[in-house]
Amino acid sequence: MSSDDAMSTPASGAPPADRDVPATERSSPSQSAPPPGALPRRFGSWYVAEHWFRTMRAYLQTMLMTGIGTPLLYLYALGVGLATLVDQNIGAGSADAGAVGAVGYLVFVAPALLCSSAVTTAVDELTYPVIAGFKWNPFFIGMHAAPLQPRQIADGIVIAVSGRLLAQSTLYYLFMLLFGAVPSGLGFLAIVIATLTGLSFGVLVMAYSATIEQDKGQMNYVMRFVVLPMTLFSGTFFPLETLPVGLHWLGWISPLWHGTELARVASYGYQEPLWLTVAHVAYLLVLLAAGVALARRITTRRLTR
Repeated sequence: MSSDDAMSTPASGAPPADRDVPATERSSPSQSAPPPGALPRRFGSWYVAEHWFRTMRAYLQTMLMTGIGTPLLYLYALGVGLATLVDQNIGAGSADAGAVGAVGYLVFVAPALLCSSAVTTAVDELTYPVIAGFKWNPFFIGMHAAPLQPRQIADGIVIAVSGRLLAQSTLYYLFMLLFGAVPSGLGFLAIVIATLTGLSFGVLVMAYSATIEQDKGQMNYVMRFVVLPMTLFSGTFFPLETLPVGLHWLGWISPLWHGTELARVASYGYQEPLWLTVAHVAYLLVLLAAGVALARRITTRRLTR
């Protein structure tokens, strides 16, 4: 055998050369792996939500203390302390005493406190943390370079806040059960209603927070002149009908009023026309959809300019 033949003959057991395999049949390590950026484009919103959840771990202890302390204090102070006085004066369980007296003040106010707590938490999560993501600790810019789409960033935040609201509302509802404030078997629906209520208002606040480039105390105005009046004039502590007729519109435009009325229907069978119940749900869903769309648009504008 010549030296040329020896060089051209493969050793025993050696695999054939790649040149003997058609190019279309050659395996490549990259064939089974998704192309670069495919996963972020497909699951980007969930990556953002995961980051938001991991950030929450830094103040998990505070969240737990708030989640336990808030319902305990409010339900005891208003539901036990104030309720005793109210029920003595208007007659708990009296059908002639209106929306409050028909069930007792504790049962009346508990669903409203649940929804109000969800709104407050949503505002906490969607104000300064959103501003920080654009300005003080601009991790939104890093996410956008990952690559993640601006709308995925906005959606991921909404997903994460939804998770927190759902968990917090569940804990609050358990305390309502402990205090005997949920006579209806459908009361658990108040958990979903409270979550929807918090989100429907929170996404609007998120959209506004995304527009802030210089912090000049705008969030203080939101809390004092939007959140606080909404809590007071949305039928939270007393029926909206007890206000002067000229102030009823404050409740009608408030997502908290719509959520509170729905939660009362679920928790103790509050009687209202079916069309009004449908209107409550539709109003909250429209606010949620509009707020998410607005937040996406503003986030896109901030990150792509």
